[in-house]
Amino acid sequence: MLFNSYQFIFAFLPIVLLICFLLARFLGPGMAQLWLIGASLYFYASWNAFYLPLLLGSILFNYAIAILMVRQADDRRRKYLLLTAVAVDLALLGYYKYTNFFLGSVNDLVGTKFVLATIILPLGISFYTFQQLTLLIDVSAGRITNFRFRDFLLFVIFFPHLIAGPIVHHREMMPQFEQAKYRFDWTNMAVGITLFAVGLFKKTILADGIARHIAPLYSDAAAGHPASLLYAWGAALGFTLQIYFDFSGYSEMALGLARMVGIKLPMNFYSPLKSVGIIEFWSRWHMTLTRFLTAYLFNPQAIALQRWWMGRGQKGIRGVKTKTRSFLILIALPTLTTMFLAGLWHGAGFQFLIFGTLHGFYLAINQGWRLYRTKLFADTPNYHRVMRPLGLVLTLVGVMVANAFFRASTVSSGGNLVLGMAGLHGVALPEAFLSRLGSGGAFLSHLGVRFVPGSVTDLLELSAWCVVLLFIALGLPNILQIMRAYEPALPSTAPADVEETFSLSGRLLRRFSWRPSFGWALATAAASAFGILALNQVTEFLYWQF
Repeated sequence: MLFNSYQFIFAFLPIVLLICFLLARFLGPGMAQLWLIGASLYFYASWNAFYLPLLLGSILFNYAIAILMVRQADDRRRKYLLLTAVAVDLALLGYYKYTNFFLGSVNDLVGTKFVLATIILPLGISFYTFQQLTLLIDVSAGRITNFRFRDFLLFVIFFPHLIAGPIVHHREMMPQFEQAKYRFDWTNMAVGITLFAVGLFKKTILADGIARHIAPLYSDAAAGHPASLLYAWGAALGFTLQIYFDFSGYSEMALGLARMVGIKLPMNFYSPLKSVGIIEFWSRWHMTLTRFLTAYLFNPQAIALQRWWMGRGQKGIRGVKTKTRSFLILIALPTLTTMFLAGLWHGAGFQFLIFGTLHGFYLAINQGWRLYRTKLFADTPNYHRVMRPLGLVLTLVGVMVANAFFRASTVSSGGNLVLGMAGLHGVALPEAFLSRLGSGGAFLSHLGVRFVPGSVTDLLELSAWCVVLLFIALGLPNILQIMRAYEPALPSTAPADVEETFSLSGRLLRRFSWRPSFGWALATAAASAFGILALNQVTEFLYWQF
């Protein structure tokens, strides 16, 4: 059952909300919470009931480990318990997600003939595994000393964030679950419905709308057809915009669903294509995953390397005086390792490893630039006036190159697209252009432009989609900015709005702030109507596959 389905919108959600509010009013919040637990389990089982015992088994195992750690005064034993849980959780995740990838890689490298099993990846296994690991790590560190089982259960399986995040922390959710009334509230419903409607519109109209033009380009690349310049850039930019609005839509729908019952989820998506550097991009894209990677992968590596490096009598990070070797070991190395693992988390395929490694290199370069640039350029308003637009373009192009591999089915098809973006496969136009260009067609042919079978309309429609969606992503404020007076998400360390670069976005934000009004009710109803009318072909959210 998907958020963007008739079954969810017209059956599951109204029934869940109605019974939740009635139980909270007549039997108290405890019964309403139990109902939400049951509804979340049904939501998960509606995908594949066979994997429900796996989810429950994971929860019971990790809860038992957490209780043992809470009752254990010995730090060393708590550490052993944590290592046991991490090993079991990651082994389970590895079996379902990477077994066939590993066996297939071994077969390709050494010529073995291991049989690939039919393994269906359990829905949301990466997210509920990471969610529980964050809690166990905090319990082991002594930051959590008490919690109820039903709060732990809802913390893991709460249906708005169960499948694709955000990855929440206990300190964000446990107090809310304990204190929530789960009763109907006009403001909560207005905020929740608006967020859900905007997210549904983004998914069904914008993301799915451009997806129809993107899929054939990646299929051609996978079939080995050389991707020419325009088509390669169209594929890369088109998919970047598709996943942007797909994930943005999901994130806002999740926020809206939780808010309907009085729960605020953390911010997870904040106009990442407005970023003027790749570090800023990752502070706006899948923000809770970035937080997880920073806290539990990058920081432990960086601290251990710094202790080792300083123990050898070497100097650490000292601003512009930092030695190149110190930078490479203390910053670049843990960054590359973290993003390599992030790429592996995103999918079982070498193309995902390339995606993660590219972002690791981008981040290392961006960190080095931040460290050393004052040696070359003074920190002046003129510098920022020039570098912000340049940084925006470089960041967007870097993301597009990495996304070409992310979307590609194989490394070779991703490489095909990147080579095409570099112009190494030449320029091609649909043959139908010849009749419209007249003598200009012969001139273009003389310059090396090829004319190939294809639809002019398809190319023009893809171009129009890219222009419109890029304008929305860069020129308009996001819904969290528009609704910020009503706190649509938990407070976050999101970057400041880049209004000085995108003046249109700033002007619109000041003029069209959201409030519970008749005008916004009409706008929300329109977004809902368009989104629902587009549900004739239901598609999964892209991040549900992880």
